[in-house]
Amino acid sequence: MTTPDLPTGEQLLRALATPGNDLPGVWSLLGMDGAEIENGKVSFTLVSRPEFANPLGTVHGGICATLLDSVMGCAVHSTLGPGFGYSTLELKVNYIRSVGTGGVRLTGTGTVIHTGRSTATAEGRVHDEQGRLVAHGTTTCLIHAPK
Repeated sequence: MTTPDLPTGEQLLRALATPGNDLPGVWSLLGMDGAEIENGKVSFTLVSRPEFANPLGTVHGGICATLLDSVMGCAVHSTLGPGFGYSTLELKVNYIRSVGTGGVRLTGTGTVIHTGRSTATAEGRVHDEQGRLVAHGTTTCLIHAPK
């Protein structure tokens, strides 16, 4: 089924990431920006802040998990045709080092490993501003066909 009147996943992501566009949800909540989008690869950045703290005073692991889920899922979305969507089925995260809450710029990059008819897989990495690996992960996504 083709739906030429709808944008591809990559086109939709590029439109949403246009500077000045007020993105709803987690993007604005966490202050994600710096989107780089190409077919099968997506990067976003965010800057740590005190509200991201866990009880130990470092960035809560859920922040990196959310960044990874976002870039890996969007990398998958960038490979999909018009009208197709996705849902995260599985997310695996490995934490490598802690991050301070005082304005550390984190960059998450997601890259598609495989996109099939019903599922897709991707891998992702989060680096700090000094290029050190902070976390990495993988995802499996369910592909939703156009209605």
